[in-house]
Amino acid sequence: MIERRRLLLTGGAALAGFAHRPALSQALAFTEIEMRGSIDAAAAGVVPNAPDNQSRRLQTVLNDAAAAKTPVFLPPGDYTVSNIDLPDGTRLTGVPGASRLIYTGDGHLLRADGADRIEISNIAIDGSNGWLGDHVSGLVHLANVGEALIDNCEIAGSRKTGFHMERCGGRIERSTVSGAADIGLYAVECVRLSVRDNRVHDCGNGGILVHRWTKGDDGSVVTGNRVYRIGARDGGTGEYGNGINLFRADNVIVSDNHVSDCAFSAIRANSASNVQIRGNQCLKSGETALYVEFSFEGAVVADNLIDTAANGILIVNFNEGGRLATVTGNLVRNLSLTGPYEHDGAGFGFGISVEADTVVSGNVIENAPRYGMMLGWGPYLRDVVVSGNVVRQSPIGLYVTVVEESGAAVITGNIFNGTKDGAIVGYRWNEKTTGDLMASGDVPPHLTISGNRAT
Repeated sequence: MIERRRLLLTGGAALAGFAHRPALSQALAFTEIEMRGSIDAAAAGVVPNAPDNQSRRLQTVLNDAAAAKTPVFLPPGDYTVSNIDLPDGTRLTGVPGASRLIYTGDGHLLRADGADRIEISNIAIDGSNGWLGDHVSGLVHLANVGEALIDNCEIAGSRKTGFHMERCGGRIERSTVSGAADIGLYAVECVRLSVRDNRVHDCGNGGILVHRWTKGDDGSVVTGNRVYRIGARDGGTGEYGNGINLFRADNVIVSDNHVSDCAFSAIRANSASNVQIRGNQCLKSGETALYVEFSFEGAVVADNLIDTAANGILIVNFNEGGRLATVTGNLVRNLSLTGPYEHDGAGFGFGISVEADTVVSGNVIENAPRYGMMLGWGPYLRDVVVSGNVVRQSPIGLYVTVVEESGAAVITGNIFNGTKDGAIVGYRWNEKTTGDLMASGDVPPHLTISGNRAT
């Protein structure tokens, strides 16, 4: 207690002496506030910048503090540790960017299983690309934690995943994950997780992943994150290389994220029903920028900006049960005929593609080198309305399937500019089989085409 009081007094004096330096004053004030009511780890024997391993001492402090329901404050410095098991009730905090745990590479770094509550804030965690045992999947590995609260932390250099969360609730906020060999943040079978205002970058296979082993209610919110430079080290055709990826996770909101330079999709939702993807910035995607695919029912895709990708927005796989969506108010531009693999279907180079029970309205598409919009694929088209969109500078303004058994589509009130090979054209799979249906009186009976304008 004497040591803690001395540190608090020192902090107060420093505040008085440096009042003319706001940044330093704020940092010292923050340190003083965090220390109140907490155990000072250094005073309890955990030595900052010591050459020897501090694992045993830190583990003892965490255990004692959790039993007393008391936070632990980690003063500035480097602490070499490994194999720390976080007890239920852990509350560990430090000075942002200055309190650093450095992994020795002989098992795991931070792990918890079966806790009601774990809190970690203002800690930098350096994995040093050290070996991780088979019993963990991430540098911070949390399983079956009722409320996991991670705030303002930094994780770097994981040989596997940065944050691995399994069957957890809680929130991850204002944190940075970089240099993970696999995934930045992987949350599987979690419930109502909040992932907001984080920065995830330079990861080998994925940025933020919200997955489930079986399809069901998830309820997570992924918002305000910045995700960039995400690779696909393990290859594939979309399993890896996505900035934000949902799999079997229903009732999730993905909003207001800035995602760029991903090997595949900026945002990819696979078999995720009732998903909302709103207001995201998706730049320089290697494949389809925004993908909703396979067995989903219900998707709202609105007000996203997409610039530079192979394809813009795909809402597809009616053959697998993918249906029911609205696609409104999006801006899609500067697409490419080239993707990261050889495509054996429709290929690359189109702006927006939809198939079943979907409204496409109020979107602007520019510089799609194959099709501005694409309705259906083979017989997989049903109850689609396309109205009030603008398509500019695409060889074909709108592809629509005319294969037998295709369902109804209404195409009204759209503007096509610079569509030199046709504004609205019928296809059988990849074969162009009609002229411009806007200029023809011979419109297939499953289509209603009216009020469109080509300039």
